[in-house]
Amino acid sequence: MSAKQIVEKFYKSDALIDSTVLKEYLHPDIIVEWNSSKGFVELNYNTLIDLSIELSKAYVRSKVRISHIVAENDLVSIRYSHFVKTIENPREEMLLAHFITIWQIKEGKLFRGYQMSQLS
Repeated sequence: MSAKQIVEKFYKSDALIDSTVLKEYLHPDIIVEWNSSKGFVELNYNTLIDLSIELSKAYVRSKVRISHIVAENDLVSIRYSHFVKTIENPREEMLLAHFITIWQIKEGKLFRGYQMSQLS
C-alpha cells in the first residue's frame, strides 16, 4: 500500500474516535507536532491513544472531508475538515475544525506528523 493510500484509509476509518482502530495505524515511535488555535502540543503514541479515547466519550460519529491530498515518496500532505456528531445530538453534524497535516510514513504506519488546525 502506498503512503497516500495509508493516509486516506486512516482518515476514512473511525480511528479518530476508536483507539483500537487507531493502534493499527500508529508507528510505536510516532510523534505529532500540532499547532492549533489554542497553542502547540506534541503528542506521542500514548497521548494519541488517550486523545482518541476522550473523543469517543463525546462523539458518536467522526467524519473527515478531504479537500487536498498530495504525496511524494514517504510524505503525504492532507487538508481536510473534521465533522462530528455529539452524543447529546447524534442527528446533527457539526464542523469541529479545519486541518492541514504533513505525514511521514515508516514501515507502513504513521510515523511523524506536522499538523496545524483552526476551530470552526
